[in-house]
Amino acid sequence: MNAEIIAVGSELLLGQIANTNAQFISARLAESGINVYYHSVVGDNEERLLQTITTAGKRSDIVIITGGLGPTKDDLTKETAARHLDCSLSYDKESLEAIEQYYLQTGSEMTENNKKQALVLENSTVFFNFHGMAPGMLKEVHHTKYLLLPGPPREMKPMLVDQVLPYLNHQKAESSSIYSKVMRFFGIGEADLESRIDDILSEQTNPTIAPLAEDGEVTLRITARSKELKEAEALIDQMITVLDDRVGHYCYGYDQNNLLHKITLLLEQKELTIASAESLTGGLFSSEIASVPGASNYLSGGVTVYSNDAKQSVLGVPGDLLGQYGAVSSECAENMAEQVRLKFDSQIGISFTGVAGPGDYNGIPEGTVWIGVSVRGGIVASFKLLLKGDRNFKRIRAVKHGMYGLIQLIEKNTGPFVK
Repeated sequence: MNAEIIAVGSELLLGQIANTNAQFISARLAESGINVYYHSVVGDNEERLLQTITTAGKRSDIVIITGGLGPTKDDLTKETAARHLDCSLSYDKESLEAIEQYYLQTGSEMTENNKKQALVLENSTVFFNFHGMAPGMLKEVHHTKYLLLPGPPREMKPMLVDQVLPYLNHQKAESSSIYSKVMRFFGIGEADLESRIDDILSEQTNPTIAPLAEDGEVTLRITARSKELKEAEALIDQMITVLDDRVGHYCYGYDQNNLLHKITLLLEQKELTIASAESLTGGLFSSEIASVPGASNYLSGGVTVYSNDAKQSVLGVPGDLLGQYGAVSSECAENMAEQVRLKFDSQIGISFTGVAGPGDYNGIPEGTVWIGVSVRGGIVASFKLLLKGDRNFKRIRAVKHGMYGLIQLIEKNTGPFVK
């Protein structure tokens, strides 16, 4: 089966909300062996929506439409789909009763337009909405399935996973499995990575390889298709072996195990504690670490010390050191890391200082960053970066370089902190 997804809502076109539904649906369909060839977004306009549905119906086996099932006048999806399919709408009894019961139990007045949410395409398969009011529905016409799902993700996601996909999988005549694995790389750019595996990318069939650049790092998604999941997994493993020979030196993890998850997992597994002193990054490193559940097991604390006065009074960085070497220097970075480690009695201290820009600082080029580390009973070291991009991108990149350096140090006693 080949599918395409149409997201309905002017708020999507205006950028007021992100189209996360399409991403979620595509991922779940791929796992079920259903191809997704097109994504579309259309506003709350009946004629444009009708054109989009008509085009989709000519080229896809499954047309999935999300959004526009609500009670207001700009919710036009069901009416437009009915017009395209030349069918009528009728009330789904179970959904209408659930809506009426909700207003009765909450003591709220049920306006007439709320009944609209219980309308469904005639002779369609109805999917009850356990997390909202508007049901989903599926109607097949001329061998094309039209699937209408609610727009709110908290309603759409469980409906898709718990009801729609089991229904579609049961209908599939021939089942194939899709298996994907993501390789995560750091320290190499997307263009450089692609150039090193260009021949592999050119010859790919099954599995396929899709490079993707994220903030400061690169991923390769390797996807295989097979009737048997084990066979697909074997194809993936073979391709990873080939890629490892070319670019394995830069691969630090797989799938959801990104830099943040990797460093926090290492800290917890090794029973290490860490504290951060941040100037350039303004607390971003400690904020990222604290975003992971269980961070209190390894995050001792952190300080943001932008000014030289703060570096002296809060951290205890010597004034003569700042006077001689400046705040953006290896000496300052290492001292900051050492002082914050001692202040919080942690096993590791890390520091970030630099010039985010725009513009140079005291003759130091914009984008210059020093990251320092202090390990109890071990090394005190630092390394220098020259980063490009806007101010916040430099801060994000600096934090990721810090995490990567710590991963290399903890796992292999190598990397930028070990010369």
